Amino acid sequence: MTRGEPVGVLIRRWRERRGRSQLDLSSSTEVSTRHLSFVETGRATPSRAMIERLCDELDVPLRERNTLYLAAGFAPVHPESAYVDLGAARAAVAAVLAGHEPNPALAVNVRWELLAANNAMTVFLAGVPEFLRTPPVNVLRATLHPDGLSGRIRNLAQWRAHVLRRVRRQLDRTAAEGLADLLTELESYPAPTAAHADTGPGEDLVIPLRLSTEYGNLALCYATTVFGAPRDVTLDEISIETFFPADAATAQLLRAMASATP
Repeated sequence: MTRGEPVGVLIRRWRERRGRSQLDLSSSTEVSTRHLSFVETGRATPSRAMIERLCDELDVPLRERNTLYLAAGFAPVHPESAYVDLGAARAAVAAVLAGHEPNPALAVNVRWELLAANNAMTVFLAGVPEFLRTPPVNVLRATLHPDGLSGRIRNLAQWRAHVLRRVRRQLDRTAAEGLADLLTELESYPAPTAAHADTGPGEDLVIPLRLSTEYGNLALCYATTVFGAPRDVTLDEISIETFFPADAATAQLLRAMASATP
């Protein structure tokens, strides 16, 4: 989102992004349609309370809420802490990652930069070239880059399409800075060839990540966890990606890999 724009322009953009009409939004926030129209056109300046109500209704991310406050002449409301300073929240991330062993798990920010990973995930990333593991490590770049994990993904066409759809949805929901550039980069990587055709039986529940390893072939599904009711910008942008075995053979292989890891 472009910085320095009038607050009314930003509010209108978020309203349109969410597919809401002025009438619908004014009714749900108890702000008159006339006043909302005046705000969007710059004829009126919203109060801090009005910005909060509109942002809550439109599910505006905390980082962009701060932008709206600044554009209206108010100080930002939500702090932005370094990941190492998140205290109990960081401890919660560490507990989830450690408790998920021997299955891989990691925590990323909104741009998919790696914040933390458990030992099982570190094993997968160890095979990625050094230039893709230089901090900040972008997990999607390391996964889909031609020199990254993509050569080991047995259903690359299927998985690549899923990842790109997910990033597009995330960009539409968050308008996060840097995410559009990441999406453009991922889309520019060579499309999978016939050698990377989808393999394995069809899945009724989820699209698995089918990965070749020195231990054998893995089939992984994943779940995403986010913090409820965050007040800090950094915490609002954290997601924990936990992978699970999609079949019994994968579960056995993951246990074997954990036993063999020093």
